[in-house]
Amino acid sequence: MDFITILGLFAGTLTTIAFLPQMFQTWKTKSAKDVSFVMLITFMCGLFLWLIYGIILGAVPIIMANGVTLFFNFIILWLKIKYK
Repeated sequence: MDFITILGLFAGTLTTIAFLPQMFQTWKTKSAKDVSFVMLITFMCGLFLWLIYGIILGAVPIIMANGVTLFFNFIILWLKIKYK
């Protein structure tokens, strides 16, 4: 694995795990009132486009980071809807 791929994987890991505290906090408190619905939808659209971009390029770090982050944000969105 070359340095650029390792750098991309590390950056993707950090930006992906950044959503775990929000997801766990929402799950634990059963409240998502402070999470903006518009922000979630906008961000998820961006993640989806990054995922498509990564697939087109065949860039594993982009695919993995945005795929997992999109999944985490789907969970946050589901929790927001569930606990509304």
